[in-house]
Amino acid sequence: MKDNKTRKSDYLAFKRKIFLKVLILVLLSFTFLLALTLLLRGHFGNWIVNFLRDTFYLSESDAVIINHYIFRNNADKIMLILSAIIFLIIFRVAISWVTKYFDEINEGMESLIQNTNNKIELSPEMNFMENKLNTFRHAMEKRERDARQSEQRKNDLVVYLAHDIKTPLTSVIGYLELMDQIPDMPLEQRAKYIGITLEKANRLEALINEFFEITRYNLQTIILDKGEFNLSYMLLQITDEFYPMLSEKKQEAIVNSEENIIFYGDSEKLARVFNNVLKNAIAYGNNNSKIIINAYIKEDNITIEIKNNGRKIPSDELNSIFEKFYRVDKSRGTDNGNAGLGLAIAKEIVELHCGAIYAESNDEYTTFYIKLPRKINK
Repeated sequence: MKDNKTRKSDYLAFKRKIFLKVLILVLLSFTFLLALTLLLRGHFGNWIVNFLRDTFYLSESDAVIINHYIFRNNADKIMLILSAIIFLIIFRVAISWVTKYFDEINEGMESLIQNTNNKIELSPEMNFMENKLNTFRHAMEKRERDARQSEQRKNDLVVYLAHDIKTPLTSVIGYLELMDQIPDMPLEQRAKYIGITLEKANRLEALINEFFEITRYNLQTIILDKGEFNLSYMLLQITDEFYPMLSEKKQEAIVNSEENIIFYGDSEKLARVFNNVLKNAIAYGNNNSKIIINAYIKEDNITIEIKNNGRKIPSDELNSIFEKFYRVDKSRGTDNGNAGLGLAIAKEIVELHCGAIYAESNDEYTTFYIKLPRKINK
């Protein structure tokens, strides 16, 4: 995309073309008036006399008198009238040139409003405006396409979650009814059924929380409450909180951080970022593997890397994983399945801190990079 300086240069070139066109038209008009003046002062009178004499059969003296009183004595008025007529012609032609460009722009805007797929084409001198309109059209098409895809993913997700909610709920009700119908059920069997019921109830709670997550994301506007905090300590604290989840998959989280990295931002919101990314790394990481977390300062940025050993994310999906309601694991009813909002929310929070988040993936590792500027406006 052209920068502001180039766009301004294109606009100035367009104005110069309009000015030159009008200038050439004015010069031609003055040339015409000058030639007409010389003609009136030259043989024009003789031509009028000959025309009157030959056409109306007047005498030489009568034709001279008529020419003298009608044309020669009113030469200034005739020139004024001719000048006014020529000025109106110049004005009309100049206005038509300008309005032609407005008409083209209007047609281009109509094409945008009607959302047609036809490329907007303007005059060559309006190339800069043509590029702007076509860029805007492409942006609108992409925005509309992304909105449709997001809505479709959301609808699919709601259907999947509704289906998945029914399964654990049916199991919970079934086991509770079974224990209610058999009050003297052996304790060992009752304990087994209670354990299964609790497991299904926990799964049901997780699915319901995903519904609430979708609602919160659609309704809330993230507002930052900034302050200074120790980012190094935060990473260690968050990692400790994930010990049960790490133990379940026999994983180990290793934090390699420079000491006392102080950052000015919203500590609660950034904790949610690291929480979401780390949770994703654990969920999609292999069992008996290590989660490596590196934090360091480089130039004007604080970089946090979260790397896990797991299934490769296809290159065409690396950007999509940060879209809301997008899930790499599209199968429903899996333990790893989620609302597809964690990374989308993380991206929004990071960008509100003027930072960036992206991912790289190969056959061995997937690494998430979170880059935050060391100095942001307080």
